[in-house]
Amino acid sequence: MLLQDHLLSDEQMRRFISHGYLILQTDFPAEFHERLNAKLDEVMTKEGNWGNNILPRLSEVNDVFQSPVIQGALTSVVGAGYVMHPHRHCHYTFPGRKVQGWHKDSYWGYQKVRNHHNWWAMIFYYPHAVDEEMGPSGIFPGTQYYAKRAGDETEQPVFMEGGPGTFALIHYDLWHRGGANNSQKNRAMMKFQFVRMAAPSAPAWNNQTSEWRALNGDAPPTVHEALWRDQWRWHLGQPGARDGEAADEDMAALTAQLGSDYEPAGVDAAYRLAAQGRAAVSPLAAALTGGDSSAARNAGYGLSALGVPALGELVDALGHAHESARMYAAFALGEIGARALESSTSVAKLVADPSVEVRRTAVEALGLLKSPTDATIPALIQGLRDEDGQVRFTAALSLQRIGADAAEAVPALAEALRDENRYVRANAVDALRRIGTMQALTAALDHLSAHRWCPTTTPDNLF
Repeated sequence: MLLQDHLLSDEQMRRFISHGYLILQTDFPAEFHERLNAKLDEVMTKEGNWGNNILPRLSEVNDVFQSPVIQGALTSVVGAGYVMHPHRHCHYTFPGRKVQGWHKDSYWGYQKVRNHHNWWAMIFYYPHAVDEEMGPSGIFPGTQYYAKRAGDETEQPVFMEGGPGTFALIHYDLWHRGGANNSQKNRAMMKFQFVRMAAPSAPAWNNQTSEWRALNGDAPPTVHEALWRDQWRWHLGQPGARDGEAADEDMAALTAQLGSDYEPAGVDAAYRLAAQGRAAVSPLAAALTGGDSSAARNAGYGLSALGVPALGELVDALGHAHESARMYAAFALGEIGARALESSTSVAKLVADPSVEVRRTAVEALGLLKSPTDATIPALIQGLRDEDGQVRFTAALSLQRIGADAAEAVPALAEALRDENRYVRANAVDALRRIGTMQALTAALDHLSAHRWCPTTTPDNLF
């Protein structure tokens, strides 16, 4: 079937934006999952877990992620041209495995401003039936927009049960955990991560209407209509607040909520303020630079949702004394993206910032701004040589997003193929592939040829 036949519907997209997940079904015959699961059991029991090498070790897994059903779901939320992240893992549990703690996954570096927009997504795939006793993955719907757990009655877990071939499409930042395996069976779940390469310019799903429609009783426990509408518009390729679209609200009360200890209130206030349009620029900018890290974070989300009217205040904040102001200003400018190109030179200067958190944010923002390349590319080459591994692999990811226009970075990316960090090396390969010049492809192929991994070479079959 054509990929078009497997794109999400408006209803599914609304649910994904609000709840943070969809549980779907692959269309392989049962025998496919049975063969894959049998081979997986054999590999895991005899050889152990291959971690990131699970894909070459079990080539059938690639068939799953190349299927039109999964490609259609991913394309809908992270756009055509998405890439598979180099971290790939099979969560394989034997009977007796204890329950995990609730968590968000890292970005293979543990300090990052988390994107509300869908720049990343995950797939959880089960090759066999999973019931409650086997410890299915649990999720807290709607929590993808919170850095911390709310810890109250709004956290109502959903558990991913289903037959062979069930998979979940998940917002990368949704709170989740693996359950306790109280059965007498082994449980396997393939967790793969995917990264968006470009901001949406048009809907990537089977879109029929441009208007966000309130969920009317089908929402998760905490309702964030202004936030969800912002996400919907971003996916449509129509970002930014509209002056006068929202009913007048008590802006002083909303501003006071930005630093709330109860994060859902702070997040909601940020997007409701942004929905007021230009009038919200001043209070949000004051919160960004006020020294309260929670208020600054939420102000960064609000200012990114406001878009172009906030550019002057955001550029000014890049030079602020507070680290949080610089970091969240760079984040917001990256999210505004192509509409904020005049900020690229100022953001590029932050690649030399004394704060590693600011540098990490700056190199990511440059990959979303992309142009002008005479500002972004030299700064990202500098980022490839940073002392911090997360700065380096994010710089490589940003060069991957820039693609063909990043040819100047090929020698630095070729050098990065020898980096001690596995994700720097992997992102460098993908950046070279997307740049696509003969020099870039030769460097990538020479590296891959020398590091070819043979899936049939095992301790029992050495040559």
